[in-house]
Amino acid sequence: MKLMTKELEKALPALGATSELRSDQVKVVTKFFHPFSSLRWYVTELDPATGQMFGYVTGGGDDELGYMDLNEMKALRVRGLPIERDLYWNPETLLSKVMAGTAV
Repeated sequence: MKLMTKELEKALPALGATSELRSDQVKVVTKFFHPFSSLRWYVTELDPATGQMFGYVTGGGDDELGYMDLNEMKALRVRGLPIERDLYWNPETLLSKVMAGTAV
């Protein structure tokens, strides 16, 4: 499974594009997860040239906004399995809902 499709690349704002917006104005376009982990990566921005992403990470004890690297995520394997993209994720989900725990 491809983590980042051309459609997602087009839908994701550029890095920094949503930095002045409130969390109830920012859409989480895609979500990544690993089946053997509680970690979840909710992506709101992307630089397709570098693979740098911005979004919200949960499940590691310290839920936080931060940067993620798509290339590192593609290479990561836990118990032989890669990170996956949530095929059923609603790209209209607001960051505020994810941060409040009401959208998972």
